[in-house]
Amino acid sequence: MTAPIETTGAAAEAQPEAVLEGAGKGQIEGRSLGQIAWTRFKKDKAAVAGGVVVILLILLAVLSRPIQAVFGLDPNAFHQDLITPDTSLPTGSWGGMSADHPLGVDPKFGRDIATRILEGSWVSLVVAFGATVLSNVIGAVMGVIAGYYGGRVDSIISRLMDTFLAFPLLLFAIAISATLQGGAFGLNGLPLHLSVLIFVIGFFNWPYLGRIVRGQTLALREREFVDAARGMGAKAPYILFRELMPNLVGPIIVYSTLLIPTNIIFEASLSFLGVGIQPPQASWGGMLREAVTYYQVDPQYMIVPGLAIFVTVLAFNLLGDGLRDALDPRSR
Repeated sequence: MTAPIETTGAAAEAQPEAVLEGAGKGQIEGRSLGQIAWTRFKKDKAAVAGGVVVILLILLAVLSRPIQAVFGLDPNAFHQDLITPDTSLPTGSWGGMSADHPLGVDPKFGRDIATRILEGSWVSLVVAFGATVLSNVIGAVMGVIAGYYGGRVDSIISRLMDTFLAFPLLLFAIAISATLQGGAFGLNGLPLHLSVLIFVIGFFNWPYLGRIVRGQTLALREREFVDAARGMGAKAPYILFRELMPNLVGPIIVYSTLLIPTNIIFEASLSFLGVGIQPPQASWGGMLREAVTYYQVDPQYMIVPGLAIFVTVLAFNLLGDGLRDALDPRSR
């Protein structure tokens, strides 16, 4: 009979390599999907920069009225002493830039451009965010219903999407906005203009998100967690809004960050054409419309609102691209 072999010394202390590597270290903790996405997002410097600019723009828009009240700013205050009488142009160089008016003043009236840019920021963001929320609600609901039920329901909703996409949206928006300028639904002035822009832009843009959500739902409805919910007797509304919709939050967030800058440009375009926000209320598109008359002799007045739109749209696009890569690594 062979006696058992005793291990002594180094052989007895030998341990698996994995154990040795983990010795003396803390307990390994798992990371949630949100933590993983945040780690990916932080590595994208351009997206982080875009996010910082977006946060600053939102803060400026939210605090624009308090800032004006604290510093005694008025976007519609005339400064005729800063305008040359014979040319209606700002006195001095660079559009009348000075310590009191760091971005200059507008021709003819002498209103402070920096204050009007600040005032116009909340207008653009209110319209963009409001229209995006409206588009997301309609598009997400219609898309998830079409993708889950399929068949005739899917065909009807898909044809409805095609119909909306066939609308000449810009011409339709111009017609509606021009028709409702006087007053409607008990509203007039700025509240009416904001409501009309949010409705027109948001209501006719939902098919884009609807198609995305429909495609995602077609893939999700065959997953095991949906079959398990059906097997436990869950009704369709529960599966749609408690099982499928939470798994669609990522694509909806990404699409929203890319839709907001599009809506900002759309609002600016309508205001530029004279059927959006009406003067004397400041808006970036309206400032560009007024600058057309003076851009050859006072280019500063066109450059400033143009840069405001450019920086805002670029920041949202960078943020959207970063979120897309963070939430869906396969898109890289």
